[in-house]
Amino acid sequence: MNKDPTTFLESVIKEAVSLNEGVNKMIVLKSPREIEQMHEAGKLLAATHKEIAKMIKPGVTTWDIEVFVDEFLKKHGATPEQKGYRGYKYATCASINDEICHGFPRKEALKQGDIVTIDMVVNLNGALADSAWSYGVGEVSEETQKLLDVTKASLYKGIEQVKVGNRIGDIGHAIQTYAEAQGFSVVRDFIGHGIGPSIHEKPEVPHFGLPGKGARIKEGMVFTIEPMINVGHWASKMDSNAWTARTMDGSLSAQYEHTIAVTKDGIKILTEQE
Repeated sequence: MNKDPTTFLESVIKEAVSLNEGVNKMIVLKSPREIEQMHEAGKLLAATHKEIAKMIKPGVTTWDIEVFVDEFLKKHGATPEQKGYRGYKYATCASINDEICHGFPRKEALKQGDIVTIDMVVNLNGALADSAWSYGVGEVSEETQKLLDVTKASLYKGIEQVKVGNRIGDIGHAIQTYAEAQGFSVVRDFIGHGIGPSIHEKPEVPHFGLPGKGARIKEGMVFTIEPMINVGHWASKMDSNAWTARTMDGSLSAQYEHTIAVTKDGIKILTEQE
């Protein structure tokens, strides 16, 4: 379907703003105890990504990673929350090169210069955490490395805006401003979200848009920030499997995601790997 980029962008921004304006009453605030439980899930998720990083090399398959994650979480008393979610069959989403998100794990070997993004939601004793991470496979091109660096930096530009009293729109504006200044585009069709007992809760967290718009950030909020950044145009299309989204123009895409909690002592990155 052909879409006028300007008109479509305006409509998406209006929709994102309308979803967030006045929805504070719909956002479930988490207690310090709940946040700490989610932090434990986040620590396990971060540990999983650290192990995945050691596996990434030419010749490895995303099915190898899928099997590892399933077994690693089970070994640590956790489960992959997305397995079975709306019929999804896998513990991970594994998106390669022009795939933006929700790629299926497969037995196709990764090649030198590929990008692969591994996304997962961990359930540890009922508490959830969500994080995606992009990896370069072997030696990557200068352009690919810049995409990875800018996407990761975009995530942290957004996190800098998570302050009590700020608005959700401040996060997306910071991400969009930075990424576009570096010559890249920000995916519009997939956004961050609240998380708690359920994978997807309020608020919606677009990675683009206008500052000073959307729900006001309050203590007790827990949500994901997960910018998906493209080398080419931001437009996406869906594969026939009805899950995998890829860039419309075939350009490379990367994604980094953290689960963020707003506490009385400031923000806490529940999935931090450092």
